Amino acid sequence: MGDIALIWSDDNLGDILTADFDLQTDEGLQTAVLVSLFTDRRAAIGEELPAGETNRRGWWGDVAPEVPGDVIGSRLWLLFREKKLADVIVRANEYAREALQWLIDDRVASRVDVQAEAIRAGESDALAIQVAVYRPRGDAVQFRYNYAWQSQAAKIGQ
Repeated sequence: MGDIALIWSDDNLGDILTADFDLQTDEGLQTAVLVSLFTDRRAAIGEELPAGETNRRGWWGDVAPEVPGDVIGSRLWLLFREKKLADVIVRANEYAREALQWLIDDRVASRVDVQAEAIRAGESDALAIQVAVYRPRGDAVQFRYNYAWQSQAAKIGQ
């Protein structure tokens, strides 16, 4: 049985996929990549939080993972109020790779390539993330996400 299928919506948000009033499932990698990148991983104690933030976030299930050190999500949320400078893009690449490393560790993929870049999306700045997941047999599955940081912060009341 697969996961509940998530898709990347035009509103720069993940959304549940439905058809005929039923939840759809995802037997592939799309949902796994979305959850890995866009679920907030807990910031480490002492890690600099965005201005005005005091919540280190994170998924409650990471408190007692079945596999020690196994955590869900990414630290990309730490960047949503940052200027899109070269060092921020380097951190975005690092955070995305870190979030997707489990695919290699669990042998779901033999390799994962990530390329982040600052782009202009409409009237706001966005972070584009290109992901290529290479399955063990060698074929790649590619995903691209444009994430408008400032508009997302407004949507979630930050």
